[in-house]
Amino acid sequence: MKIKAFCSDIDGTLLNSVRDLSPRLKAVVAELPSDFPVILASSRMPDAMRHLLHDMNRVSQPLISYNGGYVLSAEGEVLEDVSIPVDLVAKIIRLTHKTDIHVSLFQGENWYEEKDDYWSQREVRNTKVACTWLPGQDVVELWSKGNSGAHKVMCMGTSEEISWLFGELHFEHSLDLHLYRSSDTYLEIAPKAISKATGLKKILEHAFDFGMESVIAFGDNYNDIDLLQSVGWGVAVENARMEVKAVANEITHHNKEDGVAATLEKMKDLKFEINSQV
Repeated sequence: MKIKAFCSDIDGTLLNSVRDLSPRLKAVVAELPSDFPVILASSRMPDAMRHLLHDMNRVSQPLISYNGGYVLSAEGEVLEDVSIPVDLVAKIIRLTHKTDIHVSLFQGENWYEEKDDYWSQREVRNTKVACTWLPGQDVVELWSKGNSGAHKVMCMGTSEEISWLFGELHFEHSLDLHLYRSSDTYLEIAPKAISKATGLKKILEHAFDFGMESVIAFGDNYNDIDLLQSVGWGVAVENARMEVKAVANEITHHNKEDGVAATLEKMKDLKFEINSQV
């Protein structure tokens, strides 16, 4: 199998125990050909991914952000732009109004926060991105004027309240929304029509002369399942959900034990051949 690109989830997969890129990972990426695509695929916004590319000295790379809802070419061209309709965003805000659930709103390069609290400060620390402070209703009005919506709505709170919100939205909008619980206290909401796999396909069709079968991809959670199933070699880290491991071609070490780096290092020792792009 000839591997011509590397695609990876970030949180729980690529990053180590301190939510950073390990020296080992940066070293193995540095050994790849300079024109070998390193494609990050995440529920994160673009700016929460760019600093990682910079740390790997791979600045001009395509990005799959918001789980495939907003996909950018290496030159910054928007290849995919699918959002949650603003009226549905407004409904999510109404549902959470009488709860303690924290709601974060994302669109393209923008991240909006209403409350300066534990949840918002945690995201600032984890993603190294500054948000825009604006009440949710004001964001809805802004988007209504521009006929746009959210690429992602992230809800954070107690396990009980997040379970309740998941149930409410799943009952009425399971055909419209991806409802993804990245943990008991997080609910990430995205349009149903997209995935990391659809985002990767857009990138390959736009700029490369090879298909999904030539990509190695890494993941750990439910939103990585389609990606791992769609590429030539799908790898789950040891800490991945059982459902992710079930569809993977390989299970590597835990993300805290450099699982991605370990697999990249041994690719040639297995049956892979890393090809530089011409």
